[in-house]
Amino acid sequence: MKTRIFDPTRREVLAGLGASLGASLGASAAGLMAGGAGPLVTAQLALQARAATLALGPGQPATPIWELAAVSHLGDVRLKRLDRCEVVFRNDLPVPLAPVWHGLNGPTAADPLRGRAPTAPDATETSIISVPSAGTLLADFRLFEDGLKQPARPLPIIATETGRVAVDRDVVVLIEEWRLRPDATALPPGQDPKDTTALYTINGKTSFELSASAGERLRLRFINGSQRSVLAIKLENHEVQIMALDGQPAEPFPARNGALVLAPGTRADAFVDAAASAPFLLHDGKEARQVGSLKVSGKLERAPLPPAQPLPSNDLPEKLDLRAALRFDVALGASEAGWTRPANFSTASAPTFRTKTGRTVVLALKNLAPLTTVFHLHGHHFRLLDKLDDGWKPYWLDTLAIEPGQTQRIAFAATSPGRWLIESVATDWAAPRLVRWYGVD
Repeated sequence: MKTRIFDPTRREVLAGLGASLGASLGASAAGLMAGGAGPLVTAQLALQARAATLALGPGQPATPIWELAAVSHLGDVRLKRLDRCEVVFRNDLPVPLAPVWHGLNGPTAADPLRGRAPTAPDATETSIISVPSAGTLLADFRLFEDGLKQPARPLPIIATETGRVAVDRDVVVLIEEWRLRPDATALPPGQDPKDTTALYTINGKTSFELSASAGERLRLRFINGSQRSVLAIKLENHEVQIMALDGQPAEPFPARNGALVLAPGTRADAFVDAAASAPFLLHDGKEARQVGSLKVSGKLERAPLPPAQPLPSNDLPEKLDLRAALRFDVALGASEAGWTRPANFSTASAPTFRTKTGRTVVLALKNLAPLTTVFHLHGHHFRLLDKLDDGWKPYWLDTLAIEPGQTQRIAFAATSPGRWLIESVATDWAAPRLVRWYGVD
């Protein structure tokens, strides 16, 4: 892949951009380390919004896209739980943009529609974010898709646990969907996909290959980076043990038939003990297709690994007080309920609900649309309640797909003061992304 802005190699880009951004990063960090105001900065990250290309069709020209890139890192972006990270964001695209972080709860400047303006074209802004939890995060431009001229790639970000996790390999598996025109250009979401072909990639490739030795325990961080589709991914002939969802540890449980069903934006950490070579199969609700393979070499020369232990807790509450909870009905996507496109959003609009800090909130999410609709909660993770409202599933989520005509109830502890967004989008490429907000006082 070659960017359309930079001709140098990635290493030269890092050197050049890192030099210009590093002065800002270094000066701020040095000031804090020398006893300046505020807690110590423990990590630094340089992000860039830029044009790029991606090879999506054999024998076809490379497809122009936009992307959020971490120019300060050669490989995966890895922060640590409890880091205080200084982020320098450079916008080299022709529209105002800002990265939005999925899974980063708590007070943060990373939610731009709550009052902070996006970064103008050809401008650089610096912010400081706290990383309260370990887990798999995702940063993207979805809230600005009304202005995107090209489909945009998201950026996976890993917040590692403070202690070691007993795995041999830790691999990001980013699934993306594209709507490709006959001339090899790609259609941004929110537009009619007429005369386009659906195409899926993993880590930017149309065929993903992962190599492992027999007996290795793999931590696979599956991310549905698609814009609209609920997808199922399966590794044939392996037990897939789900360890975390949407960046929060879960009580380990096996994926049914080895398949994970992921709504757009959902992240699932799974442990897999490599046994034999096998294909990765992707199902988009219409058909299954092979999108990659696990190539296993050697013979198993050690005893089977013991069952995986739960990941360390991120200190979310063990119990939620449902009896004393505030309860609200939320009709997803209904225009009369106050939903609007992000470009028209204002916090002067009426909130979906308000609550005091520390209260438990139960939302009855009603999908009145004829299509499955995806709900995303900013600022907090939630529990999916059982049908009788007398308990919850043994995991936390920040994103949920709700089938047509269905109502799902969720509950969360309102621990992060501020104004936070909620999102709703139907699983149709042409459907608009809609937002509202809620307040925690």
